[in-house]
Amino acid sequence: MTHNTIDQSANQSTAAVPVPNAGNGTDHPLGTPLGSRATRVLFLGAGELGKEVVIELMRLGAWVCAADSYAGAPAQQVAHEARVLDMADAAQLRVLFDEVRPDIIVPEVEAIATGELAEAAAAGMQVVPSAEIAAICMDRERLRVIAHEELGLPTTPYRFAGTLEELRAGAEAVGYPCVVKPVMSSSGHGQSVVRSADGIDAAWVEAQTGRRAAGEGDVSRVIVEALAPLDYELTVLTVSSSAGIVTCAPIGQRQESGDYRESWQPAATDAAVLEQARRIARTAVEGLVGKAQATGEHGWGVFGVELFVLTDGSVLFNEVSPRPHDTGMVTMASQRLSEFALHARAILGMPVTEAHAALSIPQGAAAASHAIVVEGEGEAVFSNTAEALAEPNTDLRIFAKPEVHGHRRMAVALAIGSNADDARARAGHVADTLRVDVR
Repeated sequence: MTHNTIDQSANQSTAAVPVPNAGNGTDHPLGTPLGSRATRVLFLGAGELGKEVVIELMRLGAWVCAADSYAGAPAQQVAHEARVLDMADAAQLRVLFDEVRPDIIVPEVEAIATGELAEAAAAGMQVVPSAEIAAICMDRERLRVIAHEELGLPTTPYRFAGTLEELRAGAEAVGYPCVVKPVMSSSGHGQSVVRSADGIDAAWVEAQTGRRAAGEGDVSRVIVEALAPLDYELTVLTVSSSAGIVTCAPIGQRQESGDYRESWQPAATDAAVLEQARRIARTAVEGLVGKAQATGEHGWGVFGVELFVLTDGSVLFNEVSPRPHDTGMVTMASQRLSEFALHARAILGMPVTEAHAALSIPQGAAAASHAIVVEGEGEAVFSNTAEALAEPNTDLRIFAKPEVHGHRRMAVALAIGSNADDARARAGHVADTLRVDVR
């Protein structure tokens, strides 16, 4: 594996050059990753989720380059080649595309110059799931309008605002308590729960501070939503491939401050809720894929559809991640083909059917994942792994991120149990028994 750093001062480049097999999606040459005709896949973002997809692609014979903003990212450790650059810088991204000449581009983070993805797609490269979908899903305003106003999906009452005055009016319209978020952010950054009008000014400041700044201008628009009587949240992994659209068994989850902490599959809820969840997820992904196909792109890949289940049993659409979802790490224990394997197959043009996406655990059993979040400053060192993994039907993935600064998700524990509670307890025991020192 080679590591290259694109010159941070790069400010000019020719347009991306099409490659012979780019964009056809159905005839990618596989099995010769170091040959002259291998399918070339470029990851924009090289975190722990991307690492698992890279491994699956390499198992199928693809050549992979993993790019990120820092060296030693998880996916860079296993890819054939690694690059370090600011992916929100359009000029640096153009240089990267020209030098790597990928057949397939896989955006794994949101801080990307999305205009360059559209240029790459126009030049014949296959953007996953598409340049249009990547741009839509990064923007809560566009996504909510499509989901609710075009596709008719149920959502919380909402308004959008571009000024503090508009936010005040929007909050009055949806009512208190309400939630304020930047239209472009992730993992809870910039989000506030506002209980009364007195908290609106602070929420506006928090949204501007926590937004994803790339390409947004001086001020971020925000969404203000009614705080629904939430009972719990679900993720429905939905796969678009050459065989159509299928859904995996819905995943239950627990979050803290907008970040995933636990997930389990199948979700322990009633059949009517699960059916609503799958229907909403399929409708959302069908709508997005239709937009991709309208521009000549495939729209293939795994989508993590996030849903709210209210105390009355109704299900609301929340958001879509156009890539494998962190809560979907549980599929490494619950399904024969994990979300990462399904993503790899789909983007290479292979069919994914309901049978491919089915659970592999015994009837009535459940699997769980438990995120291991480490706090401190420095390198994380794991020990006591033998005791942590002594119990049958447990597993561990250590992401090998170079350093921790503050707090960071550094590993995930996996387990299979007789039911969801048992599986969660087993995964939690692995996490609690594992020793992690930051040095």
